[in-house]
Amino acid sequence: MGEQPRSEPVGLAEIERAARTLEGVAVRTPMEESRWLSDLAGGPVGLKCENLQRTGSFKARGAYVRIAGLSEAERARGVVAASAGNHAQGVALAAQALGIRATVFMPEGAPIPKENATRGYGADVVFAGRYLEDALAAARQFALDTGAVLIHPFDHPDVVAGQGTCGLEILEQSPEVRTVLVPTGGGGLLAGIALAVKALRPDVRVVGVQAEGAAAFPGSLAAGAPVALAAMSTMADGIAVGLPGELTFAAVRDHVDEVRTVSEESLSRALLALLERAKMVVEPAGAAAVAALLDEPTAFQTPAVAVLSGGNIDPLLLGRVIRHGLASAGRYLYLRVCITDRPGDLARLLAQVSETGANVLEVAHERFSPTLALDEVEVRLQLETRSTAHAERVLARLRERGHRVFE
Repeated sequence: MGEQPRSEPVGLAEIERAARTLEGVAVRTPMEESRWLSDLAGGPVGLKCENLQRTGSFKARGAYVRIAGLSEAERARGVVAASAGNHAQGVALAAQALGIRATVFMPEGAPIPKENATRGYGADVVFAGRYLEDALAAARQFALDTGAVLIHPFDHPDVVAGQGTCGLEILEQSPEVRTVLVPTGGGGLLAGIALAVKALRPDVRVVGVQAEGAAAFPGSLAAGAPVALAAMSTMADGIAVGLPGELTFAAVRDHVDEVRTVSEESLSRALLALLERAKMVVEPAGAAAVAALLDEPTAFQTPAVAVLSGGNIDPLLLGRVIRHGLASAGRYLYLRVCITDRPGDLARLLAQVSETGANVLEVAHERFSPTLALDEVEVRLQLETRSTAHAERVLARLRERGHRVFE
């Protein structure tokens, strides 16, 4: 059976009722003070650590509230969901806790750890299509064919109310907050937090943050209605949603002050900074709010809170992101140096690199190239440097020594 959304809006009463439903189920996640972000922003910045929520993301809140509200007849038919991973785990956990059968449709290429965790909670996993919208269409058809209840990842009042409980906790844990930044895909978390925060503190600024390559809200808000993206490209699979929901769009339009976008470079830097400075493992989507802060640290009134929406990252992706983030931060330097092909010249080059304080990670030779003279060799170096400024000093020193250097 398809979804039957309620007509009444989500308000403070629904969010407070959701909080009571979640007692003993969801974790009251910590609010961690971030000194390094506070220094950059010129005032206190807190991190709301939903990456430490059960299943590793905020999605467990809304999924449980939605499924807990089903009738006995609906529970008997089972539930079906579509998700790139975090909602899948939330649905699987809630269904397992309530003794309900769950089927989850995932887009092809969904992170393996999220797939395995979803199966680990007892759900059946089926792959369908390239994007979340494809998986959602398959889930809707499954609901029509089997009578299973569709648990939408964001566009349902119970889901929005469940996510809104995070907003209640933010106000309790940071009562002086002036700005809340929220990673945003379909808008469930942003809508829920905005509804909770604005009901109690209308003076607080709520900012949604989307990945630049999957930002459906800016165009939709400009058009005055949900508008689908033609294509998406981002490593932040948790917020790669090409079409806002009707319910979430209305809530964002009416209660959110601003929606910003951040680049893949910014997401990489934020993820790496959270790992290094906050000791937090966060997926790319979960780092979006911090990415916005790092892009323009003085653009937000403090005290500010950045929501870390999830921590379910594939270790292989984490390794790639760390390497990419290190390169973006000037911690890796790749260069080519032409030297004469004589005994001792390579040793002298490496000694000169050592004098700069850079660490040599890899060395490779190219002797046969039309751009090289007969007595020349091209040395390819991968160096570990301390910063962009340090990398520039390394390049300047080698050029001062008369080397032809190419980046």
